[in-house]
Amino acid sequence: MKQPTANSMYGMVAEFHDTETLLKAANLVREAGYTATDAFSPIPVHGLVEALGIRRSRLAGIVLCGGLAGAATGFALQTYLSVFQYPHVVSGRPLFSWPSFVPIIFELTILFSAFAAVFGMFGLNGLPKPYDPVFNTPGFNRASTDGFFLCIQSNDPKYDPAATRALLEKAGAVQVTEVAKHPDDPE
Repeated sequence: MKQPTANSMYGMVAEFHDTETLLKAANLVREAGYTATDAFSPIPVHGLVEALGIRRSRLAGIVLCGGLAGAATGFALQTYLSVFQYPHVVSGRPLFSWPSFVPIIFELTILFSAFAAVFGMFGLNGLPKPYDPVFNTPGFNRASTDGFFLCIQSNDPKYDPAATRALLEKAGAVQVTEVAKHPDDPE
Protein backbone atom coordinates (compact mmCIF):
# COMPACT_ATOMS: atom_id res chain seq x y z
CA MET A 1 0.00 0.00 0.00
CA LYS A 2 1.30 3.44 -0.96
CA GLN A 3 2.22 5.62 2.04
CA PRO A 4 0.63 9.12 1.92
CA THR A 5 3.02 12.03 1.47
CA ALA A 6 2.93 15.25 3.50
CA ASN A 7 1.33 17.11 0.56
CA SER A 8 -1.43 14.52 0.23
CA MET A 9 -2.60 14.93 3.84
CA TYR A 10 -5.56 17.17 4.63
CA GLY A 11 -4.94 17.15 8.36
CA MET A 12 -5.72 15.37 11.58
CA VAL A 13 -9.19 14.87 13.07
CA ALA A 14 -9.79 14.01 16.71
CA GLU A 15 -13.03 12.70 18.18
CA PHE A 16 -14.16 13.64 21.69
CA HIS A 17 -16.82 12.26 24.05
CA ASP A 18 -18.58 15.49 25.00
CA THR A 19 -18.72 19.26 24.60
CA GLU A 20 -16.59 20.03 27.66
CA THR A 21 -13.70 17.93 26.38
CA LEU A 22 -14.05 19.42 22.90
CA LEU A 23 -14.00 22.95 24.33
CA LYS A 24 -10.93 22.23 26.49
CA ALA A 25 -9.17 20.67 23.49
CA ALA A 26 -9.99 23.67 21.29
CA ASN A 27 -8.52 26.01 23.93
CA LEU A 28 -5.41 23.82 24.24
CA VAL A 29 -4.94 23.73 20.45
CA ARG A 30 -5.30 27.53 20.16
CA GLU A 31 -2.88 28.08 23.05
CA ALA A 32 -0.40 25.76 21.30
CA GLY A 33 -0.46 28.18 18.35
CA TYR A 34 -2.52 26.30 15.78
CA THR A 35 -4.64 28.54 13.55
CA ALA A 36 -6.00 26.32 10.72
CA THR A 37 -8.56 24.53 12.87
CA ASP A 38 -12.23 23.66 12.75
CA ALA A 39 -14.71 21.91 15.02
CA PHE A 40 -17.78 19.86 14.26
CA SER A 41 -20.61 19.31 16.71
CA PRO A 42 -24.28 18.33 16.48
CA ILE A 43 -25.23 21.07 18.94
CA PRO A 44 -24.05 24.65 19.48
CA VAL A 45 -21.15 24.76 21.94
CA HIS A 46 -21.00 28.04 23.81
CA GLY A 47 -17.47 29.47 23.67
CA LEU A 48 -16.20 27.21 20.87
CA VAL A 49 -15.83 30.05 18.36
CA GLU A 50 -13.70 32.00 20.82
CA ALA A 51 -11.74 28.88 21.78
CA LEU A 52 -10.83 28.27 18.15
CA GLY A 53 -9.92 31.92 17.63
CA ILE A 54 -12.35 32.35 14.72
CA ARG A 55 -12.73 36.01 13.83
CA ARG A 56 -16.07 37.76 13.61
CA SER A 57 -18.06 37.21 10.41
CA ARG A 58 -18.20 39.89 7.72
CA LEU A 59 -21.78 38.94 6.86
CA ALA A 60 -23.31 41.81 8.84
CA GLY A 61 -21.38 44.33 6.75
CA ILE A 62 -22.42 42.60 3.54
CA VAL A 63 -26.09 42.71 4.59
CA LEU A 64 -25.78 46.39 5.53
CA CYS A 65 -24.29 47.21 2.13
CA GLY A 66 -27.09 45.23 0.44
CA GLY A 67 -29.72 47.14 2.42
CA LEU A 68 -28.16 50.51 1.60
CA ALA A 69 -27.98 49.54 -2.08
CA GLY A 70 -31.67 48.58 -1.96
CA ALA A 71 -32.65 51.87 -0.34
CA ALA A 72 -30.61 53.87 -2.86
CA THR A 73 -32.09 51.88 -5.75
CA GLY A 74 -35.65 52.43 -4.52
CA PHE A 75 -35.08 56.15 -4.02
CA ALA A 76 -33.30 56.64 -7.36
CA LEU A 77 -35.83 54.59 -9.31
CA GLN A 78 -38.83 56.49 -7.94
CA THR A 79 -37.13 59.86 -8.28
CA TYR A 80 -36.26 59.15 -11.92
CA LEU A 81 -39.74 57.89 -12.76
CA SER A 82 -41.78 60.57 -11.00
CA VAL A 83 -39.60 63.58 -11.77
CA PHE A 84 -37.96 62.87 -15.14
CA GLN A 85 -39.66 60.02 -17.01
CA TYR A 86 -43.37 60.57 -16.16
CA PRO A 87 -43.75 64.02 -14.56
CA HIS A 88 -47.46 64.17 -13.69
CA VAL A 89 -48.96 66.39 -11.04
CA VAL A 90 -51.43 64.29 -9.04
CA SER A 91 -53.78 66.02 -6.56
CA GLY A 92 -51.56 69.07 -6.46
CA ARG A 93 -48.57 67.34 -4.86
CA PRO A 94 -45.07 68.20 -6.08
CA LEU A 95 -43.28 65.96 -8.58
CA PHE A 96 -40.59 65.08 -6.03
CA SER A 97 -42.82 63.89 -3.20
CA TRP A 98 -40.32 61.76 -1.29
CA PRO A 99 -42.63 60.70 1.61
CA SER A 100 -44.61 58.60 -0.85
CA PHE A 101 -41.36 56.82 -1.79
CA VAL A 102 -40.88 55.31 1.69
CA PRO A 103 -42.84 52.04 1.24
CA ILE A 104 -40.94 51.09 -1.92
CA ILE A 105 -37.62 52.14 -0.40
CA PHE A 106 -38.38 49.96 2.63
CA GLU A 107 -39.36 46.96 0.49
CA LEU A 108 -36.25 47.16 -1.70
CA THR A 109 -34.07 47.57 1.40
CA ILE A 110 -35.48 44.31 2.79
CA LEU A 111 -35.23 42.52 -0.57
CA PHE A 112 -31.62 43.52 -1.25
CA SER A 113 -30.63 42.74 2.37
CA ALA A 114 -32.12 39.26 2.11
CA PHE A 115 -30.32 38.55 -1.16
CA ALA A 116 -27.06 39.89 0.29
CA ALA A 117 -27.49 37.65 3.36
CA VAL A 118 -28.15 34.49 1.35
CA PHE A 119 -25.51 34.96 -1.33
CA GLY A 120 -23.01 36.43 1.16
CA MET A 121 -23.43 33.40 3.40
CA PHE A 122 -22.94 31.05 0.46
CA GLY A 123 -19.82 32.95 -0.62
CA LEU A 124 -18.24 33.24 2.82
CA ASN A 125 -18.90 29.57 3.64
CA GLY A 126 -17.61 28.37 0.28
CA LEU A 127 -20.93 26.73 -0.56
CA PRO A 128 -22.08 24.65 -2.25
CA LYS A 129 -19.46 22.17 -1.06
CA PRO A 130 -20.61 18.63 -1.73
CA TYR A 131 -17.28 17.12 -0.65
CA ASP A 132 -14.74 17.85 2.06
CA PRO A 133 -11.80 15.56 2.93
CA VAL A 134 -12.87 15.56 6.59
CA PHE A 135 -15.88 13.47 5.52
CA ASN A 136 -13.43 10.54 5.14
CA THR A 137 -12.85 10.42 8.90
CA PRO A 138 -14.12 7.15 10.36
CA GLY A 139 -17.33 7.81 12.27
CA PHE A 140 -17.63 11.40 11.04
CA ASN A 141 -21.25 10.80 10.06
CA ARG A 142 -21.96 11.01 13.81
CA ALA A 143 -21.01 14.71 13.77
CA SER A 144 -24.65 15.45 13.06
CA THR A 145 -26.02 13.24 15.86
CA ASP A 146 -23.68 12.60 18.80
CA GLY A 147 -20.05 13.08 17.69
CA PHE A 148 -17.70 15.92 18.59
CA PHE A 149 -14.72 16.44 16.29
CA LEU A 150 -11.76 18.81 16.11
CA CYS A 151 -9.72 19.15 12.92
CA ILE A 152 -6.25 20.62 12.51
CA GLN A 153 -5.37 21.14 8.85
CA SER A 154 -1.96 20.25 7.46
CA ASN A 155 -1.53 23.73 5.95
CA ASP A 156 -1.15 25.14 9.48
CA PRO A 157 2.41 26.44 10.00
CA LYS A 158 2.73 24.52 13.29
CA TYR A 159 1.44 21.24 11.86
CA ASP A 160 3.73 18.30 12.54
CA PRO A 161 2.03 14.90 12.37
CA ALA A 162 3.67 13.45 15.48
CA ALA A 163 3.40 16.59 17.64
CA THR A 164 -0.18 17.26 16.52
CA ARG A 165 -1.25 13.70 17.29
CA ALA A 166 0.40 13.89 20.73
CA LEU A 167 -1.34 17.20 21.48
CA LEU A 168 -4.76 15.87 20.49
CA GLU A 169 -4.28 12.68 22.51
CA LYS A 170 -3.17 14.78 25.50
CA ALA A 171 -6.36 16.85 25.06
CA GLY A 172 -8.46 13.75 25.68
CA ALA A 173 -9.29 12.55 22.19
CA VAL A 174 -11.03 9.20 21.95
CA GLN A 175 -9.64 8.63 18.46
CA VAL A 176 -7.17 10.59 16.30
CA THR A 177 -7.25 10.04 12.54
CA GLU A 178 -4.98 11.42 9.84
CA VAL A 179 -7.12 12.37 6.85
CA ALA A 180 -5.86 12.35 3.26
CA LYS A 181 -6.88 14.84 0.61
CA HIS A 182 -9.02 13.69 -2.24
CA PRO A 183 -6.83 12.95 -5.30
CA ASP A 184 -8.65 15.67 -7.27
CA ASP A 185 -8.09 18.37 -4.62
CA PRO A 186 -5.62 21.13 -5.52
CA GLU A 187 -2.29 21.00 -3.70
